[in-house]
Amino acid sequence: MSFRLGLIINPMAGVGGSVALKGSDGAEIAARALELGAVPRAIERTRITLAAVQGMDVEVLTWGGEMGAELAQGLGFSTRVLGLPLTEPSTADDTLAAARALKQAGADLILFAGGDGTARNICEAVEDSIPVLGVPAGVKIHSGVYAITPAAAGELLAMLVRGELVSLGGQEVRDLDEDAFRQGRVQARFFGEMNVPTEHRYLQHVKNGGGQEDEALVLDDIAAGFIEQMEPDVNYLMGSGTTVAAIMDALGLDNTLLGVDLVRDGERVAADCTADELERLTADQPLCIVITLIGGQGHIIGRGNQQLSPELLQRAGRDNLYVVATKTKLNALEGRPLIVDSGDPELDAVMAGLITVHTGYRDAVLYPVAKPTGS
Repeated sequence: MSFRLGLIINPMAGVGGSVALKGSDGAEIAARALELGAVPRAIERTRITLAAVQGMDVEVLTWGGEMGAELAQGLGFSTRVLGLPLTEPSTADDTLAAARALKQAGADLILFAGGDGTARNICEAVEDSIPVLGVPAGVKIHSGVYAITPAAAGELLAMLVRGELVSLGGQEVRDLDEDAFRQGRVQARFFGEMNVPTEHRYLQHVKNGGGQEDEALVLDDIAAGFIEQMEPDVNYLMGSGTTVAAIMDALGLDNTLLGVDLVRDGERVAADCTADELERLTADQPLCIVITLIGGQGHIIGRGNQQLSPELLQRAGRDNLYVVATKTKLNALEGRPLIVDSGDPELDAVMAGLITVHTGYRDAVLYPVAKPTGS
């Protein structure tokens, strides 16, 4: 199961630093830096990061030329080029186009090299819809979406490719006003947040101080995180299992422990639904399917929730699966992937790859879903 790595390099990132231009945002500043003898370094810093996953099962999705394709192909990665920059060197418009295309193509994570200006572009394109990780290559690095070094980014990336539990956390994107900075004034602005893989800590939120999760309190946290993001007029298909039951308890709703209930606008609209009932009650309406895994087995679809038909799953789409589980439950799988057995092999293949599993209040990890056998 190849890890689909989205790659975007801003080749001019940081080019103004060595010649005291206090940044490199804008074509004029970049051109001036090159005239003064500056040497771009973003590509070489990205090379350090990618070296950590050479020889691993990684497919690189990227943009042409110096934005990623040349480096990825030169390092021997299986590379899919989704487009070309409109100009050489590339501009912010190229970064925006590339980021949107990588998200659309199903990248598991976008690795990008640049500075705070590049982070702003990535944030504008994808916001918090896909995990990202920055390779620090710019003059200004005030955003929390960057690893501390290119080598540290490589270590995080290797953990993801190996399928280890890696927490996701929201980190701020900030940028300085370069014109003000050149005049000696530090004026940083907040532009948004993106989801970033963080250091590998299984017990990031220990509840009882004894080195283990307190199951009841963690379930409360998972429920609180889910309820906070619920939206009006969305049909929530609440799958079976005790983790989903904890969400229903927090909502103050009765729950079918071994069935699928339909919740909309804070009310249980229907209980213990069949596949046909779910199709009829949610036709042409937005869906979110809330599921957990079977302990010890890892199935998230096809065991105890066959009411979630392939047709429903296709209509909801992978992005509208809300998977919940404690880290203790995931750790018990000992690295084995999650399993989708919908009855539709093509759908099962689409569901494969890294998926976000919500493990607490605003706490999540990336975890692999297996490819179907023979694919």
